Amino acid sequence: MQITETILNECNGVPQFGTNIERVDVSEPTSISSGIAARYATAVFALAKDEAGLATLEKNVAELTAALELSPELNDLINSPVYSREEQGAAISAVAAKMKLMPTLANALALMATKRRLFVLPALSGQLRALIAEEKGEVTAEVISAKAMTKTQIDKLAKAIKSRIGKDVNIDASVDEALIGGLVVKVGSQMIDTSIRSKLNSLQNVMKEVG
Repeated sequence: MQITETILNECNGVPQFGTNIERVDVSEPTSISSGIAARYATAVFALAKDEAGLATLEKNVAELTAALELSPELNDLINSPVYSREEQGAAISAVAAKMKLMPTLANALALMATKRRLFVLPALSGQLRALIAEEKGEVTAEVISAKAMTKTQIDKLAKAIKSRIGKDVNIDASVDEALIGGLVVKVGSQMIDTSIRSKLNSLQNVMKEVG
């Protein structure tokens, strides 16, 4: 994904290291980050719904999620403390324009930049996907695997989960190599952990009790 790299190199207002640097601690607890993302997601979703723009929002969020997964430059932009508010704002606005994001989402990203909240962008994308899925009568299942799943595997898993809960399922897949093998599946408040790491941890606990 070269979108962000091109923008950071070519657009006016390019972030320059060493100029107008404003450092900030972005290591807020996950619960706080999730709460911040939820507030922005709720507002963006409501506005998009009022404007009959949920289909466009869904498309934009999918593209933004893909960009976050593929672009180290975009991740550096939203997480690095060396960029000032102004620099982040200029760059994220350029990214939004390049990706042709709907005004509601683009304006939210610009506001997040002024508030030093761009680091919650991955969580915002996840929250928006969940809200859109709920509106469509679907359920989002968070799936963590030791290695990337193929489309065929994702489709089979979605069908398996649907057979258990009776609703269409969107899979929000991510990778954690520390799992070693297996899956961790979370649907709402329910979690199924079939990872090898979990089994090893359980075995260690049993061995401690025996000892």
